[in-house]
Amino acid sequence: MMRGAALFASASILVAVGCAQENVKPGSFESCAVSLIVLGVAQDGGKPQIGNPDDPAWTDPTKRRLATSLALIDRRDEDLKRWLFEATPDIKEQLHRLNEAAPTAIPTKLSGVFLTHAHIGHYVGLMMFGHEALGAENMRVYAMPRMAEFLENNGPWSQLVRYENIFLAIMEDGAPEAIAEDISVTPFLVPHRQEFSEVVGFKIDGPNKSAIFLPDIDAWEDWDDDGVRIEDKINKVNVAFLDATFFADGEIPGRDMSGFPHPFVAHSLERFESLPPEEKSKVHFIHMNHTNPLHQVDGRERAQVKYAGFNVSAEGDQICL
Repeated sequence: MMRGAALFASASILVAVGCAQENVKPGSFESCAVSLIVLGVAQDGGKPQIGNPDDPAWTDPTKRRLATSLALIDRRDEDLKRWLFEATPDIKEQLHRLNEAAPTAIPTKLSGVFLTHAHIGHYVGLMMFGHEALGAENMRVYAMPRMAEFLENNGPWSQLVRYENIFLAIMEDGAPEAIAEDISVTPFLVPHRQEFSEVVGFKIDGPNKSAIFLPDIDAWEDWDDDGVRIEDKINKVNVAFLDATFFADGEIPGRDMSGFPHPFVAHSLERFESLPPEEKSKVHFIHMNHTNPLHQVDGRERAQVKYAGFNVSAEGDQICL
């Protein structure tokens, strides 16, 4: 087990989750000494996605969404610390937003980057740490063993290691990484397509509260077979960021989606229906494909999720830990 960056903020009303949800005005990120900030909510390709010229997000910036990422911020010391969860293709914009939310004397300063797996929306932003762009010096990148091996042995990522732009900090399933005296990040293995690396989610423990970040999983039922229940993981934290890649079968015209390796949100709503209200309120759906109707703020599906007692993540949401 070893140890490993971060980014964001928004110019609109933000949501903070402490003991209860409350509206937080712009610029009030400082109200949380330790917090998570949502930097992006879209699936790997963002929104609009390449090859979709009819998406209104091309002409309406308010409909654009960045690839899924979180920032963890510790404001308690004069030397403010920031970590990033995922290095997405949108890392430049996300780092700029993080600097608006939690400015530092060195705007590119990060204490580490945590990677869940080797699918494009989750790690290719590492390229911006290279000598062609940032020219980072030993940026700590927390990764599982196969993920680290993939980066170390495949270009262009291997050049980042060779030039010491990044330092690979190897994590271990179920072993907490203590990144501060009272803050830790624990990876847990997740059943999902593993072409190049393991896939993990993260349990993030703060001084007072905790969260899980689980943007990708094949099916909740695959975990059931291993004796792991998503409901138990929700029960043990205050906030759960969960895979919401697709809302329901039929979302993509002309495609049989029944075998897609993600739990449909419609299925998650059915599965979680019997949870008590306080457990439902912990769930924040994230990682939405550009086709997902949950991107429509005033849409029927989003209203359905809220009425059922769950939440849909929005860029700029803040979770106090």
